[in-house]
Amino acid sequence: MADQLSSSVAFGLKLSKRIYYGRQVSAPKASVMEKSSSDTWLPRGPMVYAEIKEPGVVDNPDIPTYQPYVYGLCEPPALIPLHMHGVEMEVDCYLDTAFVSVSGSWRVHCVLANKTCDCRIAIPMGEQGSVLGVEVSTTRSSFYTQLIATRDTCDTENKDNAKDGCLLKRQIYTFKVSQVEGGSNLHVKVRWSQKMVYQDGQFCLSVPFSFPTYVIPVASNINKTEKIQLNLKAGIGTQVLCKTTSHPFKEIRRGAGELLLLYEAEVVSFSSTDFFFSYSVCSSDISAGLLLRAPSPHDHDQREMFCFTLFPGSDLCRKVFRKVIIFVVDISGSMQGGAIESAKTALLEAISNLSQTDSFNIIAFNEISAAFSPSIELASNETIEKAAEWISTNLIAKGGTNIVSPLNQAIEMVAETGDSVPLIFLITDGAVENERDICNNIKKLFLDWGPDSPRICTFGIGSYCNHFFLQMLAQIGRGYYDAAYDIDSITFRMQRLFDSSSSLILTNIKIDALEHIDKLEMYPSRIPDLSAGCPVIVSGRYSGKFPDTLKASGTLSDLSRFVVDVKAQNAKDIPLDRVLARRHIDTLTCHAWLSGSKPLEEKVAKMSIQTGIPSEYTSLILVQTDKGKQSSGPVLMMGMNGRKVIFLRNTGIGFGDLMATSENLPLGSGEPKLHVSKDFMMKAATNFCGSLMDRCCCMCFIQACSQVNDKCAVAFTQLCTALACFQCLSCCCEICDSCDQCCG
Repeated sequence: MADQLSSSVAFGLKLSKRIYYGRQVSAPKASVMEKSSSDTWLPRGPMVYAEIKEPGVVDNPDIPTYQPYVYGLCEPPALIPLHMHGVEMEVDCYLDTAFVSVSGSWRVHCVLANKTCDCRIAIPMGEQGSVLGVEVSTTRSSFYTQLIATRDTCDTENKDNAKDGCLLKRQIYTFKVSQVEGGSNLHVKVRWSQKMVYQDGQFCLSVPFSFPTYVIPVASNINKTEKIQLNLKAGIGTQVLCKTTSHPFKEIRRGAGELLLLYEAEVVSFSSTDFFFSYSVCSSDISAGLLLRAPSPHDHDQREMFCFTLFPGSDLCRKVFRKVIIFVVDISGSMQGGAIESAKTALLEAISNLSQTDSFNIIAFNEISAAFSPSIELASNETIEKAAEWISTNLIAKGGTNIVSPLNQAIEMVAETGDSVPLIFLITDGAVENERDICNNIKKLFLDWGPDSPRICTFGIGSYCNHFFLQMLAQIGRGYYDAAYDIDSITFRMQRLFDSSSSLILTNIKIDALEHIDKLEMYPSRIPDLSAGCPVIVSGRYSGKFPDTLKASGTLSDLSRFVVDVKAQNAKDIPLDRVLARRHIDTLTCHAWLSGSKPLEEKVAKMSIQTGIPSEYTSLILVQTDKGKQSSGPVLMMGMNGRKVIFLRNTGIGFGDLMATSENLPLGSGEPKLHVSKDFMMKAATNFCGSLMDRCCCMCFIQACSQVNDKCAVAFTQLCTALACFQCLSCCCEICDSCDQCCG
């Protein structure tokens, strides 16, 4: 799908050469850097495109040149990037979450003034981005997105047949608005949330905010403005230290755990680099914080909120636990190609970084499992060389998927580990039927095992595996989870998960006050270990009185006891319900999937609608209010002030695909099409008939037919007739089905 967007933009830029700007003015050209990018033409900042189906409408709306008419249609539609007149971004950072709001103005500079076109909006987001809302205003209509509960959707057919609204590579959200007049302006405001990455003792935020040269307006008298405002509330009582910024900010305000930065300017060209910001908490040792907040009057859950944070500190020389790691790697047929090669690269990097005192083993599985060694081996240079050779020989993608056997084999191997904390890394791209049984059995086993039970980290590849099963497994195993949805990001994200979750510095963490709180609901229910590369965040709801101070304790790598006193703070300036929403929704969805509880599903849906965070149990709709002539398209009339609702595709990751797993479909093969043409079947029928006529009218073909006997001619005629009938019947079925959908 991303390739389709990229090729449509490339075609649109070629088509935009028809636009005449006057003798003294030439259109901006793409730079060499833009052309040589691996993801050519994909947006690196919020963008708006004119979706062109009829190339004849492409012209300057101010100075029409009346060029010769262009016959034919663009199939798929070309995407011409619109000129941008100004952009503003506001970023609010709380704990490890950033809320981004971007407002911009674009002009339809490439369509005749008396014509209209659809406009496609693309919103690239950062780490684990979730679209919170979009507002669009045109001369004809205004649009805004809204979440509704999936179970409350009365028009199931329209919802299931939604053709627009999708995520490319799980990080670029795109949808279109209809019938925008040539020469008019679009005002767009988009909001999304994303995670801040913790790396080398710093919180790092990277927001796509890079714009190509071809969005710069051609006229020199147009004022182009750019503004970025950053508001940081770290949720701690100590000073924060700003490490890196990508833009020339001016410091407006600074306080304990707070920072306000501003950048504003009139520019000749818009930002050519992504917005980047990093800060550190001024503490070299392990530190903790506790935030409390009362619910808002409109909150469906009126219990109090709390958020406990534990930071590893900036002491990079701190001793970590000796690593005992078993890598359980999926080598089923669907991993063939780039997926298995990327996984092998990450795996080789992981074992190469082990120290001489660490231990490891590798289990590869499809229908059966094969281990590098019968037992866990010390990570000597010789063993690592043998493991590298074994990986290249045995990690060959083929066969089906069976997770139970290799997982049980890994648990048996780590049963005796001495003073270390055993880690199991599960990497898979498929779903299996007995996932609930796996979770329930391991949960029971680990509860009987006690605090020294193995830790399980999971990594999902693509959209066919059940990511909520993998998250649930990581929660039960007090480990971490991550995922990659395209081949290019597999190696990087796997290596980051290995590095951040295996460097444990504090285990078996306990918070004493939580044992005496009424109606406590905690996320996650089992506190994970503290790693040098990842802070621990525990949050939830409670009733009654929370103590002003509490003690948090754990076990260090030398088996000594670590205790820290934490004083509670009132988080009056931090919207904890929104900050913690993504974490709570994902955790509750895991439990709803595992238990099959409908009340839990309804609870997730309410939380999703209240906070604006998408979920598996809510659907995104586009509400349209026409100012003049009504637009066309698959819409549902609401009967309220001319409003219409356009159902958008569900952007959830789903609960896995058993059918795709059994068929070993490769990564990305099930992505929906970006463009769905109404004229596709008619064109297919026309092309078929045209091709048939071209061949039937060929003189060589006629002469050849005159040489065959009567029986052969009759048989050949019957065959051609049958093939033509099958094609016509297929075309009629598709057309009738489309008519039924339109009439319905």
